[in-house]
Amino acid sequence: MRVRLLIAAALALSVGAAAVLFSAPKKAAPPSGWKAADPPAAPGAMAPGLSLSRKGPLLSWLEPDGQGYRLRISRFVAGRWSTPVTVAGGRDFFANWADVPAVVEATDGALVAHWLGKTQEGTYDYEVRLARSAPPAPPANGTSPWSRIGVLHEDGVPAEHGFVSWIQEGPGLRAFWLDGREMPKGGPMTLRTTWVGQVGKTAEPSALLDARVCDCCQTDAAVAAGGPVVVYRDRSDKEIRDIYVIRRTAAGWSPPVRVAADNWYIPGCPVNGPAIAASGRRVAVAWFTGAAPGPRVQVAFSGDGGASFGKPTRIDGGRPLGRVDVALDASGEAVVSWLELAGAGAEVRLRRVGSDGRAGQPVTAAVTGATHASGFPRLVRTGDLLHLAWVEEGPPTRLRAASLPARALPLHR
Repeated sequence: MRVRLLIAAALALSVGAAAVLFSAPKKAAPPSGWKAADPPAAPGAMAPGLSLSRKGPLLSWLEPDGQGYRLRISRFVAGRWSTPVTVAGGRDFFANWADVPAVVEATDGALVAHWLGKTQEGTYDYEVRLARSAPPAPPANGTSPWSRIGVLHEDGVPAEHGFVSWIQEGPGLRAFWLDGREMPKGGPMTLRTTWVGQVGKTAEPSALLDARVCDCCQTDAAVAAGGPVVVYRDRSDKEIRDIYVIRRTAAGWSPPVRVAADNWYIPGCPVNGPAIAASGRRVAVAWFTGAAPGPRVQVAFSGDGGASFGKPTRIDGGRPLGRVDVALDASGEAVVSWLELAGAGAEVRLRRVGSDGRAGQPVTAAVTGATHASGFPRLVRTGDLLHLAWVEEGPPTRLRAASLPARALPLHR
């Protein structure tokens, strides 16, 4: 972990060494149709997560409570965030700027939450804990009482487990995560998956998808016409850490497929994972790379459910920090969010990109800092509305959110 943090710090310095020569950025003018709607989160809130539900976007976050942290959630309904609900809390939370909790809705309306809990005295010995609520009943604030349903992974090894992504599957949910059960024996980080079922069930035994992956880059997953697709940063035996996808097909889980041949050699984890969105056979993947000729944010499209990808399009402004997310609009074009260095801080930017590689002008959605405290902005779409959540650096940090029409983003130039 020390190596990965040094690598991440070095990357930030390499793309932002000139930032100290400038004053802090001014507040950006909001884009057309922008509606700020800050969530009811306490000062010091961090680690936002956004997911979709039938009754509106779900926002989760961590906030300090004086003794440790608590995981809280709120739902966006009728233009505002509902009264927050606490899912779990305690002194043994592993609170992290990059590996964040989430709350997701199953097909039966139940909600499942995950967070990281420490298991040993070792700094990075933690597990992925789960809780579940019964299907919510209106008009309350969106949840029923929560019950713990165990741990996502079955190994019981005191090691790193996290960077979880979720999709709906059948009456339950499927999870993908980075699993470090081999690391205490000198082995690599792995990518695994399992299905989380209904009431009374926790998780089935997990399946190994990739036996050697990057240690601490986020995973993401989506459902395409052919089935689930998970995207992640791989790690070759020569320390090439490019972006790969794995699909579930009629024959089972596919071999890993590289999205683009960046050939990024880096002897440590950059803590900068990819994002994916899918609609039918259209799949879009966005990611950050530090490979030659320099750091950049890219997006690539697939028209066959993730089996293959076209040439990537670079979309950043020349000084990217990465930390990407992506959504598909109603026309199948991608909207990508990322952090771009600006002055002594950073901007949350949005840009629309077509599968033909044409892109509209980038839009600055918000201003924040360039350190770890600014975390990873999150983006989802409901109808024509894009919902964005991000952390504004402090002290103390503040959790912000806003919505804007997807049509407000500039079309291709």
